[in-house]
Amino acid sequence: MTNLAAGPREQLAEQLAEAAAEALRQDLSQNDRALLVLSGGSTPVPFFQALARQSLPWERVDVTLADERWVSETDEASNARLVRRHLLQDQAEAASFVSLTTDDETPEQGVEAVTRRIEALSWPASLVVLGMGGDGHTASLFPDSRELELGLTTDAPVLATRTPSQPQARITLSADRLHQARRHVLHITGDDKRSVLARALSGDDSRELPIRAFLSCPLAVYWAP
Repeated sequence: MTNLAAGPREQLAEQLAEAAAEALRQDLSQNDRALLVLSGGSTPVPFFQALARQSLPWERVDVTLADERWVSETDEASNARLVRRHLLQDQAEAASFVSLTTDDETPEQGVEAVTRRIEALSWPASLVVLGMGGDGHTASLFPDSRELELGLTTDAPVLATRTPSQPQARITLSADRLHQARRHVLHITGDDKRSVLARALSGDDSRELPIRAFLSCPLAVYWAP
């Protein structure tokens, strides 16, 4: 594991944006298209903004999400809204964004259509940028979700998830699909998240702390206070 922690959050975001852009450039030099898988929440906003300023052939880049709340893209809680507002601007406006939601009432009803979209992308992804919650969840693989075991073991790319600790139903890429990337990054901030990561590193039960499912693969950790 590579630890690239240092400096204020904005500086960290710039460093991560430069690394992501370089990964995309490398893969686009050998392939027609490249895939970037991102996570939502407040932590990645400065990273999205910094990445949008990077000079890339964005028209050859596909962007999708590790997970999404089953809400409208106009909803404040939508990760897609976050990406469109903060990343798909400036030069990055030319990128192709692939949503994880449909017009169906539930994520269970939308899984089949979203699966087709995801399978059509250019895997392996160039980069998967993961986040992590205080409970050790990543994507929508929550420790208290009844679908956690399925999310950790299925070879299906997408699954619907529901968890008592979250108000909205969700859809998420499976651990197997998230593993299908050339590079993985964990982007976290704050001492509390560092403590959770330390706990995760001290054990191996992914059902307790789902982020553990990704600690065995090469994972660059970008952390700032």
